[in-house]
Amino acid sequence: MSTDEGATSSSEEMKRKFKEALEKKNAHHRDGESHLDGESAVHSVNSPQTRREFRRKSG
Repeated sequence: MSTDEGATSSSEEMKRKFKEALEKKNAHHRDGESHLDGESAVHSVNSPQTRREFRRKSG
């Protein structure tokens, strides 16, 4: 029975460690700035496009 208890406690310990690591990782990602007040680098998405002209080579 002691091996079952040891396996259960070690798996619970492993789960706890993984959960702590995941919480630490998620907390690290949330620390940054949102940049919601910033302006996008793309200003003119729908720029006027000219019709492309394709010509065959002569020769």
